[in-house]
Amino acid sequence: MLQVSEAGYYRWLRTRTRPNKYDDLLAKIRQIRAENKDYGAYRIYLALQLFHGYTGTYYVILKLCKTHPLMLKKKYHAKGITKADPTAQASENLIQQDFSAAAPNQKWLGDITEIPTADGKLYLSAVLDCDDGAIVGFKMAKPMRAELCVDAFTLAAEHHQAYGMLFHSDRGSQYTSKVYRETLARYGAVQSRRHTGRCYDNARMESFFATLKKECIYKVKTEALKLETVKSMVFRFIEVHYNRKRIYTTNNGYPPLMKRDQYYRNQLPQVI
Repeated sequence: MLQVSEAGYYRWLRTRTRPNKYDDLLAKIRQIRAENKDYGAYRIYLALQLFHGYTGTYYVILKLCKTHPLMLKKKYHAKGITKADPTAQASENLIQQDFSAAAPNQKWLGDITEIPTADGKLYLSAVLDCDDGAIVGFKMAKPMRAELCVDAFTLAAEHHQAYGMLFHSDRGSQYTSKVYRETLARYGAVQSRRHTGRCYDNARMESFFATLKKECIYKVKTEALKLETVKSMVFRFIEVHYNRKRIYTTNNGYPPLMKRDQYYRNQLPQVI
């Protein structure tokens, strides 16, 4: 009546108490998702490879995430806030949407974003390295002035002892100001600026701000928090999580500063 064979029934009876072969793997996936709620299936797969010795295929992870609703929901992108200065000195778009680099400190990207707080808007200026995606410098302040961007760039250049990089940004007045151009010249930086209204010309920097807002800012009502509290949140996200722990798909899963350390280790002379 149930259309089940006798052999099939006894086979099910023998194996029904056996653990599923994917139970251990699923437990690790759940652990990674619990610690990193913004990881999709591919980042989970890379985390399993890097930190859990997983040697299977991505499609197994994808199937398990779909079967045990662990897929990531679609998110929205952040918008830029800087405004073009029509009187600024023209600079050619030298990067031409090529955000790759052969080594650290060759190509840097810069931009500003705003975060609402109970004490008014907090502005964050950040500098991203195209080689490993690291945020090599950032500065937060209440007024959005050229000095904010100058401080972010100077901190990055001094901390990483960098000189002669290509620096790409939009045409906002902060980046076209005299003080900013003088700062770039002091570190031998060649300035590149995106075309007005073309966010794809600085897409990788825009992508970082979208990540920051989706994985940190939008999860709490920052407009109800003190400015210093929000600054502390952003600092921890960038320095503790993003630069050092977050799976970065462009780096084959390595967090930005882990890839950077690996690069410098490979430059050391080999001892025979």
